[in-house]
Amino acid sequence: MKRLFSIIIVAVTALPALFASGGRQEQGKTQSGGPVAITVEVFDRGTDGGKTDPTNNAWTQWIKEKVLKDENIQVTFVPISRWTEEQSIIAKMAAQDAPDLCYTYSMDNVRNWGIQDGVYDLSPYVDTHLKDMQEMMGEDPSIPGQNLIWHSRDVDTGKLYGISNKYVYTSSHNTFIRKDWLDKLGLPVPKTTQQFYDTMVAFKNNAAKLGVERVIPFLMTNDVRWQVYNIFLSFMAPNISSKERWINTVAERQLLIPGVKEAYRFLNKMYNDGLIDPDFPLYGDDTTPSNVIKSGIVGAFQHNWDHPYRQNLQIQTELEKNIPGAKFIPIDPFTNSAGLTPKRGSPAAGGLIFFIPKSSKNPEAALRYANWLCRYENYHFLQFGNEGVNHTKVNGIEIPLTATGAWIQNSGVNIDYTMSLNGYVVPAEHFGQVLAASYPGIPPDDITAAYKISSTNAKPEPYVPATILSIAATRQVLVDKEKNLSVNLIVSKPNDFDRVWDTGIKDWLDSGAQSVIDEQRAKYR
Repeated sequence: MKRLFSIIIVAVTALPALFASGGRQEQGKTQSGGPVAITVEVFDRGTDGGKTDPTNNAWTQWIKEKVLKDENIQVTFVPISRWTEEQSIIAKMAAQDAPDLCYTYSMDNVRNWGIQDGVYDLSPYVDTHLKDMQEMMGEDPSIPGQNLIWHSRDVDTGKLYGISNKYVYTSSHNTFIRKDWLDKLGLPVPKTTQQFYDTMVAFKNNAAKLGVERVIPFLMTNDVRWQVYNIFLSFMAPNISSKERWINTVAERQLLIPGVKEAYRFLNKMYNDGLIDPDFPLYGDDTTPSNVIKSGIVGAFQHNWDHPYRQNLQIQTELEKNIPGAKFIPIDPFTNSAGLTPKRGSPAAGGLIFFIPKSSKNPEAALRYANWLCRYENYHFLQFGNEGVNHTKVNGIEIPLTATGAWIQNSGVNIDYTMSLNGYVVPAEHFGQVLAASYPGIPPDDITAAYKISSTNAKPEPYVPATILSIAATRQVLVDKEKNLSVNLIVSKPNDFDRVWDTGIKDWLDSGAQSVIDEQRAKYR
């Protein structure tokens, strides 16, 4: 049988005895009586904005000391660039040099490593090693009666090669626009797609009135399918079934969903009318776009629901320093044929997946560490930290503060360390207050408005936890081809658009997408 997976993982045929037994090593010690040493992946997000070394800071020191005391486990953190995490972890897996405990945003890779015997099936150890994690996870909203920990279990084999994190928020994307520019031009907040387009034209044609030398009406990066998600959703056929939506989504790319072609045509028109930053194909991450937005020449963009308000980016704060009175607000203009403004809702099972490679020297200790993180006293401290530094108390409610220096959180809510949890775990009646307080310098009403808009008409993407073997050898090829095709569709001349689409889609299908679609249709449950 032809092996489809291009990255070959050499199987470890003999499971370490302490893990195969399914039991905890006595007192968590090695045979010599010392602590068990493990390596744990952590995202490296650079040091901009005062961020610290992700492997050596106040948080990692706290973790190391407490888990050593509680579990006799000695942790060493291994940095992986957040911006190239998928490529980096693929390389480490191929070299059998991955940390004992890893995480990634690609479930496709994790499942196919499992098929190649490169990662452990965790299903036998959920009830023995992950009891605290089960309690923290709770019930899966999409599968009543089932714990969220099983969300990514393969429906055909029952194996659990990776465990998705718990995502507290229901929101995902927003569209933001310069409110002060609307006011200067006497324009209303756009409420339809056409009104949004007309507003971008008005921004382009009135640089002098807006007080800038040039205007970029709409800004995006070359990760088109993520950056303008709300636009794509508004063009998709609203009556497409969850089944057909899932079957025709390949490597999280939705080129073949009815309506997507017209979304690209709309973006093509915007580009050719001078409404999209002509340099967008050069923007591979958010660094340059964020600085361009801060400079005060951008009229609108789409991104994460809270993107301009995030403390680590300082977009709104820096913009107001550079342009007094400048302000971005969230809007909800992109309407589909049913008259709704659809948006991507985030499922309770988030996109980050943790797994244990077969090359792990201490898999049992790695599981115990993952479970230790899910105890309330541990994840609560990692989220809220020290009183007076990372939080204050208002009427008994812990309200987050933005720390600087040693106790700065490199990632929101410290998700790089909590790993299996993304979002504040607080009583529902306090959630809005805690959430709004997480954005110092931003009016609380702005945060609650952004969260509300991004949650309006939001539904999670269809999900079936099936191992699709045909994606293994072609996933990165398909991702790269989709990105290139997206850019080419947008920058092409309008008369060339259909030809670029037809040629690109045929190439994409022939490069492996059709095989994935066929297999997904056969495995749909």
